Amino acid sequence: MRVAELMTTDVVSIESDATVAEAVGRLADEHISALAVTTTNGLFVGVLSTSDILQAEASTQDSEARDMLFERTLVAEIMTREPLTIEPEAEAREAAQQMLYADVHRLFVTSQGKLVGVISQSDLVRALAHGRV
Repeated sequence: MRVAELMTTDVVSIESDATVAEAVGRLADEHISALAVTTTNGLFVGVLSTSDILQAEASTQDSEARDMLFERTLVAEIMTREPLTIEPEAEAREAAQQMLYADVHRLFVTSQGKLVGVISQSDLVRALAHGRV
């Protein structure tokens, strides 16, 4: 089975110049744990996960610094740059291996450098549970 058969094509994203507060709102609204990060031109430049946000928050010294993190910090400042990607024609097994070895929960799917989807551990488990893999 190929990645293209399991991936989600409706990828939720946020622009790199959005604030962390905006990103938290988008994550909560969409009930997801990570956002693709794009430029204003739509170029895929990174990923912002709840782990990135929690790590940044843990480094704050007090409530004032935490407020500044959410209101004044841009997504680009704390996102993970150059996240792992996979091609849509790759085998699902390869996606599972990459996630396992890199200890990540998702891979962004790119074709000719453009973001076309995302495949997560949940997608793989769902396929396995339904006997598709």
